Amino acid sequence: MLDNNASVLLIYTGGTIGMIEDEETNALKPFNFNHLKEYVPELNRLKFNIDSIQFKNPIDSSDMNPDKWKKIVWIIEDNYDKYDGFVILHGTDTMAYSASALSFMLENLNKPVILTGSQLPIGKIRTDGKENLITALEIAVDKDADGNAFVTEVCVFFQNLLMRGNRTTKINAANFKAFNSFNFPILAEAGTYIRYKHELMHRPLRNSKPKFHYPLDSNVAIVKLFPGISAEILKAMIVIPHLKAIVLETYGAGNAPSENWFLDIIAEAVKKGIVVVNVTQCTSGSVEMERYQAGKALKDIGALSGYDITTEAAVAKLMFLFGHGLDRKEVKMYMKMSLVGETTIE
Repeated sequence: MLDNNASVLLIYTGGTIGMIEDEETNALKPFNFNHLKEYVPELNRLKFNIDSIQFKNPIDSSDMNPDKWKKIVWIIEDNYDKYDGFVILHGTDTMAYSASALSFMLENLNKPVILTGSQLPIGKIRTDGKENLITALEIAVDKDADGNAFVTEVCVFFQNLLMRGNRTTKINAANFKAFNSFNFPILAEAGTYIRYKHELMHRPLRNSKPKFHYPLDSNVAIVKLFPGISAEILKAMIVIPHLKAIVLETYGAGNAPSENWFLDIIAEAVKKGIVVVNVTQCTSGSVEMERYQAGKALKDIGALSGYDITTEAAVAKLMFLFGHGLDRKEVKMYMKMSLVGETTIE
């Protein structure tokens, strides 16, 4: 049920959706979101209020970083009581990282925070941006008969699909269907009607207020295995000053080389206090470290299973946990738990 008295705050960070074509040079440039309805006149037909805030200097999503995530959280915290929902316009390249980070930084939400964007600028005739934007806005104010928001978590909306933010991965650089959630069902699908799967939504704790978290520690690295990876590369990684965690992208169900040199280096990393989290390179499926000897060897030397967590969510979760001053033992404990629906623990 749409609330005609509702208000949404639109936060523009940058990205393709906020671009228009300069009539003289044909180059793409960001437009002033105070004039949004001039470029998307369909918004005039929505019966609720839409306000907008844009980054002073809109960024390409390739330049997204933890400081920008903190800025988004600050905007939401500062305006939380004024709006029924929040829509974040974001470039697609790092949207899954941002959605994952925000899912940890925005705790106990009772309102929707939805990231969306587009593959074509809003000014292009064939843009996917208008549909993504309009539907995201509608979802942001959708409530039940008692006035409770249908969506109470951080999500990504793209090409008719509403997905849990920390389960989402970008899968295509050219197709309008740019994102998917391989290891968790779609939360809603927009067709003639918006069909929600209410039973899948992450719900806030009763009688608890939202919490806004800012501490992050970016001393995290990703290592993607490939045939021929050398000992020199791995050794160089584990001696990086202040490195606290490695997200190790392994093969299949969590398998890695069985050569002694490889296992010795990973064991040395663990001994140094570096948390090693084993995630699969596959787009879907889960790490099962007991299934093959190649995976069991990693477990035996102290690597943690990432289960079915995405690389994006694993990175964000580690930054969040270490950012809060947790020690290695505490981080390992929380990596074995699902905090905001980011993983399926088996």
